[in-house]
Amino acid sequence: MKRRSFFRNSIYAGISGMVFPGISCSPEKTNTASGELLYNGIRLPEIWPPGNMNLNSYDPMPVPYLCNPPQVVPIDIGRQLFVDDFLIEFTNLKREFHTAKKYEGNPILKPETELEMGANGLPVACPKDGGVWWDPKDNIFKMWYEAGWIGTMAYATSRDGINWERPNLEIVPGTNQLLPGLRPDSTTVFLDHDTKNPDERFKMFLRGPDFLGEYHGFSLVSPDGIHWSEPVRTGYCGDRSTMFYNPFRKKWVYSIRSGGPLKSGSGRARYYHEHSDFLKGAEWKEGEIPFWTGADRLDPPDPIIGNKAQLYNLSAVGYESLMLGFHQIHLGPPNGECQKLGIPKITELMLSFSRDGFHWHRPNREAFIPATRKPGDWDRGYVQSVGGICTVVGDQLWFYYIGFKGDPEKRHSDGMKSGMYANGSTGIAILRRDGFASMVADKDGGMLVTKPVTFNGKFLFVNTDCIKGELRVEILNEDNTVISPFSADNCNPVSIDSTIQPVSWKNSKDLSSLKGKTIRFRFYLKNGHLYSFWVSPDESGASQGYVAAGGPGLNGSKDEVGNSGYIPSEKFQIG
Repeated sequence: MKRRSFFRNSIYAGISGMVFPGISCSPEKTNTASGELLYNGIRLPEIWPPGNMNLNSYDPMPVPYLCNPPQVVPIDIGRQLFVDDFLIEFTNLKREFHTAKKYEGNPILKPETELEMGANGLPVACPKDGGVWWDPKDNIFKMWYEAGWIGTMAYATSRDGINWERPNLEIVPGTNQLLPGLRPDSTTVFLDHDTKNPDERFKMFLRGPDFLGEYHGFSLVSPDGIHWSEPVRTGYCGDRSTMFYNPFRKKWVYSIRSGGPLKSGSGRARYYHEHSDFLKGAEWKEGEIPFWTGADRLDPPDPIIGNKAQLYNLSAVGYESLMLGFHQIHLGPPNGECQKLGIPKITELMLSFSRDGFHWHRPNREAFIPATRKPGDWDRGYVQSVGGICTVVGDQLWFYYIGFKGDPEKRHSDGMKSGMYANGSTGIAILRRDGFASMVADKDGGMLVTKPVTFNGKFLFVNTDCIKGELRVEILNEDNTVISPFSADNCNPVSIDSTIQPVSWKNSKDLSSLKGKTIRFRFYLKNGHLYSFWVSPDESGASQGYVAAGGPGLNGSKDEVGNSGYIPSEKFQIG
């Protein structure tokens, strides 16, 4: 066929994957790393975490595993996303990045109660980072949020993720308040599905003033997310410090804001600390934690404000086969200007991706969830992430985020009295599942060949939108020869818009014969988008990948149900 002949000739002509700005690789390709071997074939260096990051550099962060990828990539964990070239050997498809769509019903939580109005007159009802998680134990969404500006922690629940209730707790009768006495200027809550200790099912890291008014970090654990342990005081951390869990390496990571003894040459930036034990990991010392990362020269300044970008926060979560991150980029104006005007500073959320949990690839510098910058809008500025990053609701990802309207009527040089921190609320932005980036073909078609991969599953699945086109797949051996019967001609063509679509071949029951063998997939796509692929151990399409903050029908930290899980009713369909 002319179509297949063209694609094969294209391969040998040397069509390659794209290289993004900011990825600079030396000619040397040999992997000399001798440390931990990760699930995806990446070998870490013996000294980990790296201690050689330049705190004065404003260059993009290096991403060693993209410059020096493994020879063969195991793909047994999670959906394989096309956010970078890690899995791509050859392609003439175009990569397209996508941004989330804000829910028209936003905000879904706003200041309404006496607690949320704030003792200092600055109303706030937003997580910052706090957390929003689906708890399969109780079959509800749970939220931990800040009530009042640097006021107190509060707790809410929802059956549909949109309409929230404030339960009456016995901690402070008549309110939904948690942890009276600890005032948060930043928190993170994680639901730990893997802990063997039921008293530590929930983890919280809170940074704020203690009973004496001195600012510190505190780490706490809880069996139910309501009753918390005595706090363990952490090492030094600047404001807006957070934490997350790397499930691939079973490490708790403290994302520590620069400041004080933690120096940075580029303004707000981050230091890194990891530990396998959450509470023991809280006991770091300033001189023992390495500088991590900051904003860089590829972060465009706001066209009106013109200030140099800074990294306000870095939060992350395990999603499918990689770590999904939010770089919260600060664009200004300086706090002093905002305080005098009673308007929020501009911070926005940019997507980032990591396959080793430390080095972050940021191929798209368009705001994934932007500030509107419009007076009167609930998310005019100060847009921030939520612990857990997103929930998985059917074929959608729901990104809970916070924004501030400000209050120009409250102008004050004291940030605890200025309207710049007034009227903080919580909303949702929606994205197709796996929809961060797609490989795109026009009506003339194109192809993509993966790097050598191995798997132990049996059934190939794709996330694709080619309802007006077609997708076919064939499988190649190490010599780039098609393995019978897995040819493109023998593949049952796919013409559908689906986030979980099986791919099959005539005269073949499954891929059992290829288990453990090194192969390549070659995708032929016409007039459509390809978002991800994976090989599942069963016909449900369960990916065995991580599912961020979970969602209805998901029973833990991984997708072990596929399309046999809960199918959301109309109450979950938004966007």
